[in-house]
Amino acid sequence: MQQEIETYMNQIKDEVIAMRRHIHQYPELSNHEKDTSAYIQQKLTEYGIHFETGFATHGVLGIIQGKKPGKTVALRADIDALPIQELNDDTFISKHPNVMHACGHDAHTAMLLGSGYILKQMEQEIQGTVLLVFQPAEEDSPIGGASVMMEDGVFDMYKPDAIFGQHIWPYIPTGAVGVHDSEVMGASDRFKIILEGRGGHASMPHQTSDAVVAAGHLITALQTIVSRNLDPMEASVVTISMIEAGSVPNIIPREVTLQGSIRTYNSEIREKLKERFFQITTQIAEAFGAKAVIEYMDGYPATINTPRWAQLARQSAQKVIGKTATPAYNPSLAGEDFGRFLQKYPGAFVWLGAQIEDKEIQAPLHDANFKLNERALPDGTKLLVQIAIDALNELNGG
Repeated sequence: MQQEIETYMNQIKDEVIAMRRHIHQYPELSNHEKDTSAYIQQKLTEYGIHFETGFATHGVLGIIQGKKPGKTVALRADIDALPIQELNDDTFISKHPNVMHACGHDAHTAMLLGSGYILKQMEQEIQGTVLLVFQPAEEDSPIGGASVMMEDGVFDMYKPDAIFGQHIWPYIPTGAVGVHDSEVMGASDRFKIILEGRGGHASMPHQTSDAVVAAGHLITALQTIVSRNLDPMEASVVTISMIEAGSVPNIIPREVTLQGSIRTYNSEIREKLKERFFQITTQIAEAFGAKAVIEYMDGYPATINTPRWAQLARQSAQKVIGKTATPAYNPSLAGEDFGRFLQKYPGAFVWLGAQIEDKEIQAPLHDANFKLNERALPDGTKLLVQIAIDALNELNGG
């Protein structure tokens, strides 16, 4: 079967790369993926794959029914881009100002389309059903497209017995796959704090309640949640990433706005972080004669693999790439909407190594200079196919 997959991969390899480049040139932001969705539908039609639409507006569900009855496996790719002006000089850079595929979703979509082509050629041998889930709005945290697709009935007709996804990962070499038995990526909550004080002239601070000073103390105090309230063996982070205050040097501003994120893996620790965040913010504000207005947004849950399916994904990767393809990697606290699928269905999410040849100049995800190694695309395409076949085989008792 692996030889058969390789034969079909050779047929579609150049097209997978071409599809990735086309999608890269025409990126669309979350909830605006109209043309990307139309392109996916066009390709599925060319491949003779039945599909349904209307999930989270631009989501698409491809359906490949094997000629033998059996269980159902879902494969997912996200399709949206980011509000970033691309700074690369490739021949296929984004044609849309301030919109860029800087997180690999163009590759995810192309690889899922390529795997759909291969699985369609092999449908006589497939025992069960494979679902191709093209998800919009993955970057639209804290809402996202996963829960909306499920609310819109993407799995009403075909309920997956296991679901799998993969993400381009530029931090590990091309030819490697990161597979985790449990935690893969973190919960990602967001917050906005407005500290309301009393402004005044910079020469008369005694007449004010200085929100800037309160903000300085608050930034420091919030770091004690992780350093002094949590077990140091538990990975968590509180980040203040935006601060807005004042307009001129000689006026103490009336208010300061702070925004940031809180990330962890454990749901109980997530609640403790949130509780302490509110306590500290409110008390620091009161101590400096200010008022704290807090907007807290529960974001994506942690992405936690099902150990059974993580092990299967690891074995599939070793079949496709080689026995040494799955070294151990630490999980990441970056957020991922796939975690919402894993709350409902068992499955696994893996990282596909896509580091460029000169790793010293590898830009990170969400960077205007982000690039990926296209040599990873055939491996990722074959991996999705192998995972689907192996999972169906196990589900069906093969």
